Amino acid sequence: MFQRFACSRVLILLAGLLLATACTAKSGAVDPYTDGTEYVTLPAPHQRYSSEGKVEVVEVFSYGCIHCAHFAPVADALARQFPKGVEFKLVPAPFSAEWVPFARAFYAAKQLGVLDRTHLALFQAKFEQHYPINSMDELADFYARAGVDRAAFMRAATSTQTTDQMKSDLALIQKWQVDGTPTIVINGKYRVAAVHSYDEMVAVTQWLVKRELAGK
Repeated sequence: MFQRFACSRVLILLAGLLLATACTAKSGAVDPYTDGTEYVTLPAPHQRYSSEGKVEVVEVFSYGCIHCAHFAPVADALARQFPKGVEFKLVPAPFSAEWVPFARAFYAAKQLGVLDRTHLALFQAKFEQHYPINSMDELADFYARAGVDRAAFMRAATSTQTTDQMKSDLALIQKWQVDGTPTIVINGKYRVAAVHSYDEMVAVTQWLVKRELAGK
């Protein structure tokens, strides 16, 4: 009788010890990334690009940025990996007079419904095939080669709608404190910051997305 009680008591003590160890390990878990280093929590109130209910991942980019050209196929693959509760968006950054035509080209391509087939192709034409693509006329030539009506492209690119959208997006980019490209912003709440590779940028983005999905 005593031996049975002793064995039961030992088992209870061991179970308690294992539980305590598990709790200690859980409470001592360390996040793989640090706020203020690999990512930054943006000041409240957080402002998303759209009011849709999905977790929003935005890449701020420019067709004039060679780093964006290198990241573009990586971003495209990343966007295809997200679950249904996540939406990937592109926002062009008109950070300089030289980059304004590229922003206008993006909005025009989006309005004309050709963005999906021209986005990566424009990067390739400019940085791999070395076409002279900088001015509005040169951009119009590129889209014409891609089968887009040149006049329709110019009308969309220079329209009041495009100008207003560009100004609105630039104000939002500034609220996100984006000062370089490519930059990833999650839900208007987190900005991926000091990373050392595109793979790390992707990893931090995926980790922040999982946090937001868990929060929802």
